[in-house]
Amino acid sequence: MSEPQPLYQARIPIHPRSVKGRFRNLKTGILLLAYAVYFVLPWMRWDREYGPNQAVLFDIPGRQFHIFDLVVYPQDIFWLAGLLMLAALLLFFVTGVLGRVFCGYFCFQTLWTDVFQFVERKIQGERPARVRLSKQPWNAEKVLKLGTTHALWLLVAFATAFTFVLYWGNAPTITAQFFTGEAVAAAYITAGILTATTYIAAGLAREQVCTFICPYARFQSVMFDQDTLIVSYDQERGEGNAGRAKPLKNLQQREDRQAAGVGDCIDCGYCVQVCPTGIDIRDGLQYQCIHCALCVDACDTIMDKQGWPRGLIRYSSERELEGGKTRFLKGKSIGYGVAILVIIGALAFSILQRPPADVHVNQVRQPLFVQMSDGWIQNRYEIGLNNVTDQPLEFEIGIAGLEGAELDLGQVEEIRLDPGQRLTVLARVRHDPAPGSDSPKQFSFVISDRQGRIEPFETGSQFSHR
Repeated sequence: MSEPQPLYQARIPIHPRSVKGRFRNLKTGILLLAYAVYFVLPWMRWDREYGPNQAVLFDIPGRQFHIFDLVVYPQDIFWLAGLLMLAALLLFFVTGVLGRVFCGYFCFQTLWTDVFQFVERKIQGERPARVRLSKQPWNAEKVLKLGTTHALWLLVAFATAFTFVLYWGNAPTITAQFFTGEAVAAAYITAGILTATTYIAAGLAREQVCTFICPYARFQSVMFDQDTLIVSYDQERGEGNAGRAKPLKNLQQREDRQAAGVGDCIDCGYCVQVCPTGIDIRDGLQYQCIHCALCVDACDTIMDKQGWPRGLIRYSSERELEGGKTRFLKGKSIGYGVAILVIIGALAFSILQRPPADVHVNQVRQPLFVQMSDGWIQNRYEIGLNNVTDQPLEFEIGIAGLEGAELDLGQVEEIRLDPGQRLTVLARVRHDPAPGSDSPKQFSFVISDRQGRIEPFETGSQFSHR
């Protein structure tokens, strides 16, 4: 009787080897830039006439997001929808053209895992030393090295989590409050959760996040086609007719190998050893591949040492590997590109043309209108004003398009709003409609600034009398 198969496959630890090359340099450059932006932004000061002097601040209590000179209010939620659509289309566009490069160079999981692996190498040594350390029995050396590694991982995870907290308040103030026990509970809870998840994802789970947790690995193939650039192994060149072989006697020169029908791959395994997900790119395209191209650097290094042409492993398309020419201008790519440009244009236009005040007019419908003793009809309106500029405004409210009407703002004599301040004004409009008029009359409230710092603008409404 055969033994029952386990429900879950046991994880095989992966100890990636370091490599040097152009793609490793590119990854390192993107990593340093991303870390600099993430960790520096909360501490960057930004002079404003009103509001906080932090360049990027997500002020939840004040319901304002400050991003340099842009202030985002709750009513601007459609901007977030536009950004999410833009991010999705960019992902589809890049994936269709360049494959899974987002995962290999820009994904948070990749960036933080790179740093955790850098710490691991500095403490435990290169790949052979780490493999040996993992297999040796527990002793003082193993406890010290593993303990130091995990302690530094936790430190990096905490720095990541704590920096995230700084985006939601004044960074110097939160820092002082956090380490003196005076911060709000949400700060400690958020920092604790993010420390744990970062430590687990980048330190313990690593490639399992990309392979089993991230859904992108599973549906990426639907965005690939014959012209998508992917990290590919040139099997025809690498295998030849007799397969790959190590550079033993009589197989060290490329001419001798070609005469023997042997390919350029010397079966060194370097491409497998540098892979962060532990796959063998020579087995073809696999969903675990994140297209980081470290195997390209590894193979190019070997080819350089052998004095042979680079490109045995390279970014290539299926069409190119079959002898054709990669087509970048495709209907799908053009469609995504046009949609991306349209959304960028719409967002830019909306941000640049945003009016200085957000005004909402709601007609009070209980009752819809009141007939006064002198025969005039009165409607009531709630006018919501929100100053979205970076300077105080003194609003004046008038009406247009309703000849002979009277506007009554009650006891409100001055409407002065600081930047970001909101106010609701109850307005009464009285009018003597013409006899026989049944349909509501359209008119506008005219909003202006007493000091003329903004152009007057109108918002439409209607006057009901039947």
